[in-house]
Amino acid sequence: MGICTGTEFLSRLRDDREVWIEGQRVKDVTAHPSLRRGAASMARLLDRQHDVELSQALTYTDPGSDERFAMAFLQPHSIADVRRRGAALYDWAKWSNGMLGRTPDYLNSSFMAFAGAADYFAQCRPEFAENVRNYYEKMRREDLVLTHTLVNPQVNRHLTGQGLASPEVALRVINETDAGLIVNGARMLATLGPLSDEIAVFPSTVLKAAPEMKPYALAFAVANDTKGMKYICRDSYDHGKSLFDAPLSGRFEEMDCVVIFDHVLVPWERVFLYDAPELCNRAYAETSAVVHMMHQVVCKNLAKAEFIVGLLCAMTQASERDKDMTVQGQIAEAMWIAESMRAFLFSAEQQAEKDQWGLYVPLRRPLDTARNLFPKMYPRLVELVQLLGSSSLMATPCEADLSNEIAPDVEQFFQLVHLESRDRVALFRLAHDVAISGFGGRQALYERFFFGPQNVMASVYYGLYDKAHYVERVQELLARPV
Repeated sequence: MGICTGTEFLSRLRDDREVWIEGQRVKDVTAHPSLRRGAASMARLLDRQHDVELSQALTYTDPGSDERFAMAFLQPHSIADVRRRGAALYDWAKWSNGMLGRTPDYLNSSFMAFAGAADYFAQCRPEFAENVRNYYEKMRREDLVLTHTLVNPQVNRHLTGQGLASPEVALRVINETDAGLIVNGARMLATLGPLSDEIAVFPSTVLKAAPEMKPYALAFAVANDTKGMKYICRDSYDHGKSLFDAPLSGRFEEMDCVVIFDHVLVPWERVFLYDAPELCNRAYAETSAVVHMMHQVVCKNLAKAEFIVGLLCAMTQASERDKDMTVQGQIAEAMWIAESMRAFLFSAEQQAEKDQWGLYVPLRRPLDTARNLFPKMYPRLVELVQLLGSSSLMATPCEADLSNEIAPDVEQFFQLVHLESRDRVALFRLAHDVAISGFGGRQALYERFFFGPQNVMASVYYGLYDKAHYVERVQELLARPV
C-alpha cells in the first residue's frame, strides 16, 4: 500500500483498544473531545505525503516501482540519502513547529536502522533478525504510526540506579508458550499511545547483566487493540477551546500514557530481543538506531527554536520594542540557539559515514551535542517569551469577546501600534500557549527529559567523548623543552 491517507489512518484507530482518560474508557479516540483534534492533526500530517508539491520531498520509491513510501523508511546508502532524509524530517517538524515530539518519522527511523542491522538481533536468536526485517517491511508498506515505551515505573529509585527492576510493577516475561511470550507489568511513557497503530516496547538500556534480569530484557511490538493491554492517559491539555483561543493545545495534543500489560501474549514473530540483557543494553548504539533517532530530534529542535525566534520577533515588532537594544540582545539569544541547532544538523549530515552494517549514518558527535544542549536551551527560550511577553501574556481576552457586547472595548483597548486588537489577542494567546499554559509546561518538561535525565545523558556523553587526544596535547606542551 505504501503511504496511507489521513482518512485511512483515522479508520485504523477505530478499533477495540482500551484507553482510559479522566476516569472513563474511551469508545472512539477519533471522536473523544480530548483526543480527536490531535488525531485529526496527525491525519493531516500524513495527508501531506500525498500533496503533489511535497510528495517528491517527503516520499521515495524502490527501484523499478512507483509505489511511494515515507522518507523516514529510506535506508541511506550515501551522504545524499542522509541529507534527503533530513530534509523530509525537517519539513514534518516545521509543520507543527516542533510541537509534536513523536511524529511517526521518529520510530520509522529507528526500525529502518534496526532492519539494516538485523544481524545484530540474530545474535540473540537467528529468527529474530527475520522478525525485525519483516516488521520494518510491514511498517513501511502499511505506513504504520507507532508509539513506544522505554522505562519501567519506578517504585524504588535505588534499584533503578543499580540497573534493577521493581518486580511489583516492571514489565517482564512470566511465561513462554508455543505461541509466544506472556508479558505482565507496566511501562511508561507512551507518547502518542492512543493515536497510534501499534506499540514498540524497546529494550531498556540500563539493565544489569545478571540472570535475574533476563525476564525484563525484551523488545517486541504489538497492535494497540491486543487483548490485556490498556493505556492510562494523563489529563488532556486540549480543553475544547477554539483554535483562536488555543492555537497549539487545540491542534497538537499528542497525549502521554502509562501502558499496562495484563498477561499479554506477544507472538514469537513480533519478538526482536529476549533473555539477553547485554544485547538489550547495546541495541541502540550498535545498530545506529540512536543516531538516526537523534537526527529526527535535532530537526525537531531546529524547527522549534526557529518558531520561537519568529514568535519573539512578532511580539516585539508589534509594539516597536524591537528597537530597544536590550530586547534585541534577548532575541539574539534565541537566534543563537536556532543557529546552533542548524550548525549541528549540517555538520552531522555533511560528515555522514558508513556504519558496520553498510548504511550511512549522520556523524554522532554533533547530534549528541545538540541533544544534550537543547534540554537546557528550550527552558531559556520559554523564559524569553515570558520576559518579553510579560503582562501581555495575561491580557488575553477570548475569541468570543471579539464579537459580544464588550467587543468595542476590546477593539479599542487591546490594539498595538502595528496590530489591530484581534491580531494582537491572537498573537499573545499563541505566546500564552507556548509559555504559561498547561500545554506549554508539558512541552518544557518533555524537552528537559526527552532522552533521559540530563546528568545521565551528560555522563554518557563524557564516556563516549574522545578525550585522550586533547590530554595528549596538554602533556605535549608541558613536555616541551624550555
